[in-house]
Amino acid sequence: GFGQGEKWEPQIKPIGHLSMNAMLETPELPAVFDGVKLAAVAAVLYVIVRCLNLKSPTAPPDLYFQDSGLSRFLLKSCPLLTKEYIPPLIWGKSGHIQTALYGKMGRVRSPHPYGHRKFITMSDGATSTFDLFEPLAEHCVGDDITMVICPGIANHSEKQYIRTFVDYAQKNGYRCAVLNHLGALPNIELTSPRMFTYGCTWEFGAMVNYIKKTYPLTQLVVVGFSLGGNIVCKYLGETQANQEKVLCCVSVCQGYSALRAQETFMQWDQCRRFYNFLMADNMKKIILSHRQALFGDHVKKPQSLEDTDLSRLYTATSLMQIDDNVMRKFHGYNSLKEYYEEESCMRYLHRIYVPLMLVNAADDPLVHESLLTIPKSLSEKRENVMFVLPLHGGHLGFFEGSVLFPEPLTWMDKLVVEYANAICQWERNKSQCSDTEQVEADLE
Repeated sequence: GFGQGEKWEPQIKPIGHLSMNAMLETPELPAVFDGVKLAAVAAVLYVIVRCLNLKSPTAPPDLYFQDSGLSRFLLKSCPLLTKEYIPPLIWGKSGHIQTALYGKMGRVRSPHPYGHRKFITMSDGATSTFDLFEPLAEHCVGDDITMVICPGIANHSEKQYIRTFVDYAQKNGYRCAVLNHLGALPNIELTSPRMFTYGCTWEFGAMVNYIKKTYPLTQLVVVGFSLGGNIVCKYLGETQANQEKVLCCVSVCQGYSALRAQETFMQWDQCRRFYNFLMADNMKKIILSHRQALFGDHVKKPQSLEDTDLSRLYTATSLMQIDDNVMRKFHGYNSLKEYYEEESCMRYLHRIYVPLMLVNAADDPLVHESLLTIPKSLSEKRENVMFVLPLHGGHLGFFEGSVLFPEPLTWMDKLVVEYANAICQWERNKSQCSDTEQVEADLE
């Protein structure tokens, strides 16, 4: 019953009200789900750490040399040889990223040095070009010194890493001459059915002879990057006369033996097969851009170079296939094995008598560690050779920087100039000592 005056009001609730609230409430998830999320995050972090090689330590480069007056002087005069090389914290310990950034970005805030392009007509009708850059300061020993530079595969003086290095060398008092590989410059047409190959020293030799003739008082510092390192070492070892007026030679990131490297370059370890494909694709584009000069009907081609080789070129997926079908035939080699054996600098290294610094990175994805036994063995036999092997740097990377963004100058840029300065000072000291001894002998 209801009391007097009370009014009954029905308690009406919307249908589904309770069920809606229940839907909005978050159900309590089992603890195992949190474990799965943590495991996924841990897995991602592990992959990042492994891919970026973050656990790898920083350290001074490994040095291989014989104890001598020269090596002791170099260790004293080149702090970079005994100091830690510290790459950018986040990505600098990955050889792949160092290599990719060098290949795509080149260098950050790259300068634009001003040079003069020179043209030389070769005996076979080819037109070789190089760019000449005058020094922007006086050299530390006051002498006239010219760096003769051979870039990497299909590279030239307009590449960013070359521009950055040349600018730094100019500011340290060096004249620089940079070879443009035959066929590499897109705006320079070929004038004979031939382009640059793995070990052809003709164009580099022509550039060096031009420098010697034009600047008779200059002394030379020879520098080669990657494929260029093979060319400069082969050039110096071909004849003793090529070492006249040469103070020293620096080779960076070369592979020393194409014959031994070709097997490793077909392996997927460290993604070398993928790099091989990318470089082969770039080579195909360069060759096809000069197809008329190389394969045209009006061209007097080498007898071994046939039109069918052009069709094989389209389907090539490796540098070895391109070398076998096209490159070796420019110089008349009968087989790829013969081409690689004859064109590699390995058989010429022991004939080099000037100071020689060979630089590679332990994490270079293009140069297999087995190839590094060549410079190690050479440094054990020859007092003039020093092999420098930092843990990091990739292929021609060697970037430096604090956390994320690299510096414009690299460890490699600074090391090459520092070594050249030290050799120049070493030669100056030897000359002064020789003059003093001569004076004392005259007095006696």
